[in-house]
Order: sequence, then C-alpha cells, then structure tokens
Amino acid sequence: MTGASAWSVALVGMQGSMVEVEAAISSGLPRTVLVGLPDAALHEARDRCRAAVCAAGLSWPSNVLTINLTPAGLPKAGTHFDLAIAAATLAADNKIPLTLLGSTVMIGELGLDGRVRPVRGVLPALLAARRAGFERAIVPMSQRSEAGLVEGLTIWPVGHLSDVIDVLHGRPVSLPADTVVESVDADSDVGDLAEVIGQGEARRALEVAAAGRHHILLRGAPGCGKSMLARRLPSILPGLDHRDALEVTALHSLAGRGTGRLIARPPLAQPHHSVSMAAMVGGGARIAQPGAISLAHRGVLFLDEAPEFAPKVLDSLRGPLETGEIVIGRSQAHTTFPARFQLVMALNPCPCGLADDPSGRCTCTPQQVRRYAGRLSGPILDRVDVTVRMRPLTSAYLLDKSTLPAGESSAAVHDRVARARERAAARWQDAPWRCNAEVPGKVLRQMLPGNDATRMIDDALRTGRLTARGVDKVLRIAWTVADLEGKDNVDKACVAEALGMRRGRLR
Repeated sequence: MTGASAWSVALVGMQGSMVEVEAAISSGLPRTVLVGLPDAALHEARDRCRAAVCAAGLSWPSNVLTINLTPAGLPKAGTHFDLAIAAATLAADNKIPLTLLGSTVMIGELGLDGRVRPVRGVLPALLAARRAGFERAIVPMSQRSEAGLVEGLTIWPVGHLSDVIDVLHGRPVSLPADTVVESVDADSDVGDLAEVIGQGEARRALEVAAAGRHHILLRGAPGCGKSMLARRLPSILPGLDHRDALEVTALHSLAGRGTGRLIARPPLAQPHHSVSMAAMVGGGARIAQPGAISLAHRGVLFLDEAPEFAPKVLDSLRGPLETGEIVIGRSQAHTTFPARFQLVMALNPCPCGLADDPSGRCTCTPQQVRRYAGRLSGPILDRVDVTVRMRPLTSAYLLDKSTLPAGESSAAVHDRVARARERAAARWQDAPWRCNAEVPGKVLRQMLPGNDATRMIDDALRTGRLTARGVDKVLRIAWTVADLEGKDNVDKACVAEALGMRRGRLR
C-alpha cells in the first residue's frame, strides 16, 4: 500500500481547523472511498477529481483508493477540498513529488475539465493556515486578490489542475505571486447627506448616533426622508481599521460575497421585511452560515418598515444587540459569528402612516394603531438608544428655495464624527471598549455629572419615563454629545439633549 497526504482547511463559522487529506492506494477492484464526515458536496469530490485528473492528462488509480479527512470527528463541508484530494491522490500514485505538500495548504474546487473554480471562505481559511504555521497556499486564480490580503503566506494562484502539478514539481506558474497586490474597496454608493432636504433634528440625531455607535429609530409619515437618512449613515461613519476590515472581509468571503478587495468602509445590510430567521441571524443544515446581522458587523443593519418584520425575527436581535455576537447551535457544531452592528429602524406610526400628521387624514382606528405599534416588543425598543419623530415637509418648504437651508455634506459631518470618536477612544484607551455605546452602565454611573444633570435623570427615572437600562443609554448619549461639542465632561445641556433623543423629543 502506498500513501501520501495534503492539507486543506475545514471552516466552522469563522474558525478554521487544519485538515490532513490522506490518500492510500491498496490492491483490489477499482473504487474510491471517502471517509471523515464529508457532507454531500464533499462526498461528490471523488467524481470531480477523477474527471479533472484525466483532463490534466494523467490517470486515476486503478485499485482501491481510500481518502481520509483527518481529524475524522470534525464535520467537513464544501467543495474547497478538491485540490487537496487530487494532490494527495496523485502523490500517492507517485505522479507528483511530496516535497512541498507538507507545508502547502490547498483551497479550490475542480471542474470536470480540470479548471480550478472559486470557493467560499478563502480569506478565513488562509488566516487559519497562517496561524497554523503554513508557508504557502494554492488558491483559485480568480481569488488571488483576496488571498493576497493575508500577509506572511506565499500565494500561488492557479487556473487549472495542470498548474497545480507544475507548482508542486517546482516549475513556474503563469502568474507569479508577487503580482498579487492588496486593493481597497471604495466607498459604497450610499448617497450624501446633502441630498436630504430639511429634517435638521433628525440629521443631528443621526450624527450623534454615528459618533457614539448608538442604535436609532426613525418614526414618521411615508416620504418624510426616513430611508434616505438611514441609508446615508455609513457615509458619515469612520473607516474601519485594518483588523476590523480584515474581519469584515472574511465574513463576506465566508458568505460567498467576497469581491477580492478589502472592505475598508462600514458595510450596510438592509434585509427585506420578509426575511427568514435563518437569513437574519444565520443558519444552515449542518454548519451554519452568517446571516444579515453578521454581514452588518462593524457597520449598519437597516430595517425599513420594522413592524412588518416577523416578531420572532425582531426578537432574535435582542441577544446580539447586547453581546455583539450570535451563537448558532447545530447537532454537529456550535458556530459563533461576530455581530456588533449599529441598528437603524424606520417605521410608520400606523398602517396608513398618517397617525402623526396634523391634518387628521389618518384612517386607522385606535386599535389598529396600537396593534401596529405593538409589533415592536418592549425589550427591542428598550435597546434602541435614540428615537426620532420626523415630520413631513410642507409643499412651500419644498418648492421655495429661499426657505431651504443648505444641508451639510456627508464629508463635513464625517469629520466631526471622526473627531468625536477620537475623543472617546482617548478617554477609554485603557479599557476594552471603543465607542460610548459599548461602555458598561456601571462605569458610566461612576462618572455621573453635576447635581442639576443628575436631578434631571432622577426625575425621569422616578416618573417612569426611563428604565434602568434607559438611564445607562442616556448617559452614553450624553457623553457622545459632549464629544461632539468638544467638552471634557458631561453637563446639564448634554443630559437634556440626551433625554430628548431617548424619548423622541429633540432639542
């Protein structure tokens, strides 16, 4: 019996585990046996690899071929094991040398004609390989830019199984690894705040929410600008540092949305209100995949027409909003995904949307209004920091340019938000949190402002206008307001504005 092995990576969520792909050829009637907890797609790799090897001008072993994926108790899923299976088989059949196999990780799917196709999760897989001490990696040619984001690995991009054979023989490939360079995503097309007409109070609330990474709820009649504001929130957020950008890019790669470019700006996820639980929080049959809340990690999750979402889907956000991660249990694996997103919800006050309209045109009964508002549970609303009640603009305001104030651009607001974030980061530099929204209530209560400001909070708590969680949120907002105003401490004015934002009544 002859044998050889190659290396690949099994992904369970964002965690990658090295898998040794062992191939052994023994006497007997021709057949291929694949063991080691493969899923259906991986189980079919036997036929893909056989056809690809023949397309490369080589023969498949004519005896019993046993392929074992070690560790055998770890579930494996996906088609990215194809390259390692083919390489281990060819090495066991003495068609390629063993010299480079021990220090090379292989990721890629094989077509029947031998082409190497792109796969999900190249970036998190290579990050796991680098941590495990591997020196080089073979990846699909079309994903060379994504693979090039991982420093410390020599990347060999290949387009065909023949290229893999050439690489393992030490022959040069068509595209040297040193031509693979990092590229950075440009800002996504989310629009500019200057396009939003009026709504000065809502713009101020959005700026505060961006500076402190506070969750925000926009309530108002249809057409008043809720969605326009929400979709422009990423344009005023600071860019991601390299560590966060790599983590966000790895999540999108795992979900099959990788573009081969580093995601350097906060992402925007806006699922439709018909989204399922699995699509929102993540899921899958054997090993879970990331959902919308993970794709919004370090960015914005925008829920337009929030009451139209299924109540169970909305309530599933309660845990991630507090912990910044989501844990999905399956029979064979528990998967943890990061989900530290900024929630933005937009909603109409009633089914017809005109309950707040002073014209009295609302046709909904009081029962319908209460039922519609009740679709958002109290625990979810209590986790929202800032509430904004937006009013529709009048026709005179829209048509008369002389009464139309010039709205600030996203670039101008972005600069103020960035400075406020820097002040907060300097204040919490010796702590594990980065933004005011992440600071525990215990720490905030130890930094209570002066008597007048404290009395305002105490009155709101005593009269039931604030809950205990609401007190912490008011303090967080107050510190963000102070950062925007360039103040070193929170004063009465900061607390007053924070109370107004918490209750939906701005200054």
